[in-house]
Amino acid sequence: MRNSLDIEGRPADTRVVVAMSGGVDSAVTAALLKADGYDVVGVTLQLYDHGAATHRKGACCAGQDIHDARMVAGSIGIPHYVLDYESRFKEAVIDRFADSYVAGETPVPCVDCNQAIKFRDLLVTARELGAKALATGHYVASRALPGGGRALYRARDEERDQSYFLFATTREQIDFLRFPLGDLTKAQTRELARRFALPVAEKPDSQDICFVPTGRYADVIERLRPGAAAAGDIVDLSGRVLGRHAGIINFTIGQRRGLGIAAGEPLYVVRLDAATGRVVVGPREALRTTRVKLRDVNWIGDGSLDAMTADGRVDVFVKVRSTRPPHPAWLKRGPAGIEVELADGEEGVAPGQACAFYDAGAGQARMLGGGFICSAAPRSEIAAIAALRSARSLPSPATPLHPSPAGGGG
Repeated sequence: MRNSLDIEGRPADTRVVVAMSGGVDSAVTAALLKADGYDVVGVTLQLYDHGAATHRKGACCAGQDIHDARMVAGSIGIPHYVLDYESRFKEAVIDRFADSYVAGETPVPCVDCNQAIKFRDLLVTARELGAKALATGHYVASRALPGGGRALYRARDEERDQSYFLFATTREQIDFLRFPLGDLTKAQTRELARRFALPVAEKPDSQDICFVPTGRYADVIERLRPGAAAAGDIVDLSGRVLGRHAGIINFTIGQRRGLGIAAGEPLYVVRLDAATGRVVVGPREALRTTRVKLRDVNWIGDGSLDAMTADGRVDVFVKVRSTRPPHPAWLKRGPAGIEVELADGEEGVAPGQACAFYDAGAGQARMLGGGFICSAAPRSEIAAIAALRSARSLPSPATPLHPSPAGGGG
C-alpha cells in the first residue's frame, strides 16, 4: 500500500527529512507531514554568516533563521539537526555568483544552491539518516508518471511558482523529492501556519539573494573579488562614449535607472563587455532577443533531447526570468550545443540567467528541464544601430562592437 507521498508503507514507517530554512513555507511542510503521521526529521543548513545578515529581516539560513527552525521543530515535536554547510555554500554558490558578475553575467544563485547543496549534499545526508524522501517548502508540484518515475510541474499558485529554480534537478533526485506545498496558495500556507500555531506564521518571506547582508550585491562581489568594481566607459550602440561608470558589476541587462548619463531618449543596458569594461546602452528595441545559446542543459522530459534535436527542433515553452510566464519557443541543435529560438522574442535576456523548459504556457505545466544562458542574439540590435546613426548622423565606429562576454550573438 502506498501512502500520501506515493511511497510504499505506512506514514509511521516512512521517515521524511524536511529541509527547514527557518521560514514559514518549510515550517508548514514539516507540520503537515507530522500531522499526517510521518516520521519527520528537520534539518537546517547553516550556509553563511555575514554578521549583519544574521539579524536582518528577509535573510535565510543564518543565525536567526536557525533559531526559528529549532523553535518550529520543538513546537511540533520533531527532532532537529543543524548541519554546517558554510564552506560548501561559499564555494558552490557565493564564489560562483561573484565570478559570474565579474564576467558580465546575471547569475541565479538559487539554482546553484538547489543544484549543488540542497538536492545533492543534503539529499545524500537524508538517505544516510534513513529517510525515504526529502521534502522542501518549494512551490512546485511533483507527480507520478504513468510509466513509472516522477515529474515536476508548475505550482498551482503561479505567482509563487518556483519551478524555474529547479530546472537542474535530475530524474533520480525528483524520485526522492516531495513538495507538499505545490498545490497550495501562499494564503493557504499562511493560514495553515496559524492553524498549527507555528511561531513563524507571520514571518516575512526571505529574499532571493539571501547571503547579501546589505541588499547590495556589488558590496559582496567587491569584498570577495577586490578590484571587481573597476571604472569604465558607457557607450551607445555605435561605440560613442556617453559617460563613465564605477564597475560593470553595478549593472544588469535591461536596466534603465541609475545609468548616470543624460540622454534625450530612454536608454537601457543592452550588453556588458567584461573584456573592455564597457557598459553598452541603447533604445528598448535593442533589448529584444530572438535566439539564445545554452550551456549545462538538463533534460527531464520524455525521451532523449539529443535524439529529438538530431533531426529537427522541439516545440517547448520557456521562461528566461522567474517573474515571466512561459512563452513559445523551439529547441534545436547548434554548432556549440542547444539553442533556443524564441517565437515572439524576449526583452532583457542576459548571459548567466536560467532558461527553463515547459510543455505548456499556462496552468500547472510540466517542467522539461532547462539550461544556463551563455549568449543571446538580439537581431534587432543591427537595425537599432542603423536607426541611431541615421537619426544622429553618426559615423561608423572605427572598431567593431565587442561581442558579449559570453560569446556574442550568433
